[in-house]
Amino acid sequence: MATNAAAPPCPCYDTPEGVDILGRYDPEFAAILTRDALAFVAGLQREFRGAVRYAMERRREAQRRYDAGELPRFDPATRPVREAGSWACAPVPPAIADRTVEITGPAEPRKMVINALNSGAKVFMADFEDALSPTWENLMRGQVNLRDAVAGTITYRDAARGREYRLGDRPATLFVRPRGWHLPEAHVLVDGEPAIGCLVDFGLYFFHSHAAFRSGQGAGFGPFFYLPKMEHSREARIWKGVFERAEKEAGIGRGSIRATVLVETLPAVFQMEEILHELRDHSAGLNCGRWDYIFSYVKTFRARPDRLLPDRALVGMAQHFMRSYSHLLIQTCHRRGVHAMGGMAAQIPIKDDAAANEAALELVRKDKLREVRAGHDGTWAAHPGLIPAIREVFEGHLGGRPNQIDAAAGDAARAGVAVTEEDLLQPPRGARTVEGLRHNTRVGVQYVAAWLSGSGSVPLYNLMEDAATAEISRVQNWQWLRHGAALDAGGVEVRATPELLARVVEEEMARVEAEVGAERFRRGRYAEAGRIFSRQCTAPELDDFLTLDAYNFIVVHHPGASSPCKL
Repeated sequence: MATNAAAPPCPCYDTPEGVDILGRYDPEFAAILTRDALAFVAGLQREFRGAVRYAMERRREAQRRYDAGELPRFDPATRPVREAGSWACAPVPPAIADRTVEITGPAEPRKMVINALNSGAKVFMADFEDALSPTWENLMRGQVNLRDAVAGTITYRDAARGREYRLGDRPATLFVRPRGWHLPEAHVLVDGEPAIGCLVDFGLYFFHSHAAFRSGQGAGFGPFFYLPKMEHSREARIWKGVFERAEKEAGIGRGSIRATVLVETLPAVFQMEEILHELRDHSAGLNCGRWDYIFSYVKTFRARPDRLLPDRALVGMAQHFMRSYSHLLIQTCHRRGVHAMGGMAAQIPIKDDAAANEAALELVRKDKLREVRAGHDGTWAAHPGLIPAIREVFEGHLGGRPNQIDAAAGDAARAGVAVTEEDLLQPPRGARTVEGLRHNTRVGVQYVAAWLSGSGSVPLYNLMEDAATAEISRVQNWQWLRHGAALDAGGVEVRATPELLARVVEEEMARVEAEVGAERFRRGRYAEAGRIFSRQCTAPELDDFLTLDAYNFIVVHHPGASSPCKL
């Protein structure tokens, strides 16, 4: 039989039945998007898409009840789960007993991944969610990076600096955060519809790296994940199903995969026991995703004029509802035998002002001392420059212990303080100002401009901003305008109105142009970002997510990327 061995290779992806790839073809990406890997992803999509649709509709139903005046609460139907002392999560794998300091960052660019793994942190959470703009290039290069990181072969050559980057002797343990259930992947179609983004992220990474991870840094366990944006235990139940299917197909033991759930929505704080119960064979604890949690507080109470937030700089862990959330998370995790992880330190080093840099570090130390004394087992940092200070605080308090799970640690946990529904819902206190409106606008517009240009983790005004902090800016502006909040303008009270916002946007856009320079402003997507941000702040109904609304602006289809290969 004649063969066509001399024919040039098809410049497209080899996809299984029912799968189409609309992203740009690249041979490096094709090594990730293999026929078998895509079949694995498609299997996940087909089994779980119905459950995901149902869960998203239940989210919308819950929001309609909150809009009508209902408050989030502990579910009476699951009281036996919360009150039962007879169950616990699976024992913590030895590879992740010590998580005192974790660094987070996007899965792309490659150099940033290497630097994070070499940062001295115990864990690196590689992000496909809030810290990554989900362009096709970013997502696929991120998958390549993580495959190579797990294999230990990741390197990067910086030609401009003449420097080679490679892994050190003791890299951080890798966790991966896929996108939330609500986000689609428009470049991957399964049976003619966009795949669920998190199943693409999880599926491709797991397929290519589970064996190498378990035989290496996982020491018989893994891979390890962070799970974002959940609002109810039914969403954790879907992840349980995903994990069990993946373990079965890979031929590895049940409970090999472990995941930490980010408690970053107000409804989820009332479901922490139930979430852990669903994932008890796969749990690696809970994390205080505090920036998204503030965003969720506004979104949940968007119809309530009695729940207006003060300036976002004033909504910290000293607020009663935030402190209560942290204490309840610690109590819940330690009762069930898993890690209670603290929140993000978003500060970045201030290189040209030693005094300001030391003041910022002191704020970080105080925040982390509060966390470890409360009982948290570890915490997050956005920049490698913070890690020595944070490690000093946590390791000094722990005195050689890897965590506080089995200790009666933390003032709140030791005292057995009961956290009530009222504690978790107490309105925050503080001033609302025109300067706060300006700061929200300035940060929000610059973040959206960067996100549209492919960057999801953006240093602004000595803080590392990601989608969570941009969301706070957006929803707070919307909330103030929706309810005509009284704002302090240097001792004069003014009302938040669309006209005021229009003037603020115009003036802050001019300020941003002066700060970044006319040429960068012109080449960037600032004008487009200003329009998107303004539209979202003045919309009649609050959009669920900034990134969901803006996603279509970064989708680029290449329709012939897979179909020519089909026979």
